[in-house]
Amino acid sequence: MFRAAFCCLIFLGLSACGAVYISPSVTAKEDGSVQVIPLTAQIANAANSSVYRPKEIPAVFFQNAGAGGSLRGTGAIPDPVFDQQQRPRALELRVPPTSLETPYQIGVGDVVLLATKSGNNTIAELSGLLAAQNSRRGYTVQDDGAIAVPDVGRIRIADLTLEQAEAVIFQELVEQQINPSFSLEIAEFNSQRVYLGGAVGKPTVVPITLTGLNLIEAVSASGGITTPDLEFASIRLYRDGSLYQVPYTEYLRRADLQKMRLVAGDSIFVDTEFELQKALGYFQEQITLRNLRRSARSEAIAELQAEIALRSASLSEKRSNFQARVALDAVDRDYVYLTGELIKPGRFELPFGRQATLADALYIDGGFNTESGDSSQIYVLRGTNGGTRVIAYRLDAENVVNLVVATRLQMRPNDIVFVAEQPVTRWNRALQQIFPTLSTARSLTQ
Repeated sequence: MFRAAFCCLIFLGLSACGAVYISPSVTAKEDGSVQVIPLTAQIANAANSSVYRPKEIPAVFFQNAGAGGSLRGTGAIPDPVFDQQQRPRALELRVPPTSLETPYQIGVGDVVLLATKSGNNTIAELSGLLAAQNSRRGYTVQDDGAIAVPDVGRIRIADLTLEQAEAVIFQELVEQQINPSFSLEIAEFNSQRVYLGGAVGKPTVVPITLTGLNLIEAVSASGGITTPDLEFASIRLYRDGSLYQVPYTEYLRRADLQKMRLVAGDSIFVDTEFELQKALGYFQEQITLRNLRRSARSEAIAELQAEIALRSASLSEKRSNFQARVALDAVDRDYVYLTGELIKPGRFELPFGRQATLADALYIDGGFNTESGDSSQIYVLRGTNGGTRVIAYRLDAENVVNLVVATRLQMRPNDIVFVAEQPVTRWNRALQQIFPTLSTARSLTQ
C-alpha cells in the first residue's frame, strides 16, 4: 500500500516537472490559424488548384548529340562524260543516187605537165616552159582556172577534159609560133577530192583521178574501218546536203555498194551506233562515280560521327556536372518534409519537371510504420498566407481504399507529411519513461 502510494506520488511529481512523454499531435485552433480538413477526392482537387510549377531539369538532358548534324561530304559529284549506249535495231540502208561516169575535168589546184620529144626520142622539157614550176614538175592551175606558160602567157584549162585542154594549148602554141609537138599529163590531182574520217585507220583526203574513185578504194586509202563494233558500224556519206547510210554488214555483203562511185566533195564518216569502248567507258565511269559517292558518304558519315562524339562528350560532361551539383546539394530544390511514424523520416525532394503526390512522399523510403503509426491520422500540413495560416489535410487510411486519394493530392514545396502514433504506442512510450524512473526511485528508498 505504501509502495503504491509512493509510486503515485512519484508519477504526479514527474508529471508536474514535465518529464512524462508528450505525444505530438495535430490540433485545430479556434482562431482559424490551424484548420484540419478531412482529405477527400474533392478536397484534393481543390488543393491541387494552387499554382506550382516544378523546377525544370536543365535543357542539356533533352538535347540530342546528333541534332543539327548533316552530311557534308566532299562536295558535288562531277557530271558524267559518257552517255549510256543503247543497242540499236537494224541499221537502215540509204544509198545515194548513181552518179554518171564522166571524163575527168581539170580543176583549180591540179598540176599539169607539158612535155616534148627530143631528137633522141627522149622526153625533154620545152625550153623555158617549166622553168618557173620545175620543182612541181609542171603547172598549177591557178584560182582563175589558167596556167601561166612563159613566152606564151596564161592559158585557161579549168573545167576542161584532158583532150579539150590539149586542143586549147595546141592552139595557143601555134599562135605563138612555137613547135606544138607536146604531150599533156596531170601530175597531181588536187581539185576533186573525197574526205574520210571517223573509225578509220587514218582520216585522210583521197583525190579523184582519171579512173574515178569508188567507195572501197576510198576506205582502203584511209587504212580501212577500225571499229571493233562491226555489227553496228555504218558508212555515212554526206553529199550535196543529204545524208546517206550504208551499214557495214551490207557493205561487206554487196559488191555494188563497194563499187559505189564517189564524186568530188563527198564526205565519208565511219560511225557506230553502239560503241563497245564508249559503253565500257560509261559503265566504268558509273562505277567510279558510285565509288566516289560511296567514299564521299563514308567520309561524311565519319565526319558526322566525330561531330556527334564531340557533342555527346560535351553533353555528358554538362550532365555529369549537374548531377554532381545535385549530389552535393548545390542545386536549389523544392522539398517536402516527412515526420512522425514513418519508417524513414527525412526530406523528400520534389522531382524535376513533374508533380509528386502524397503517395510518392509516403512511400519514397518504405512508407509509414503500421505497428506504431496511426493510419487514420496521416496529415499534410500546408502553410498559407505567408505561413500565418496552416491547413492540415487529414487522410484516414484505416480503410486502405482511401489511400487512392493519396495518389491524387499533389505536394507543394515545404509541405509537411506527419503520421501520428497509435494510442497504445503513446502509452507504451510513456510507460518506458515512467518505469525506468520508478526503478531509480525505488533504489533510492532502499
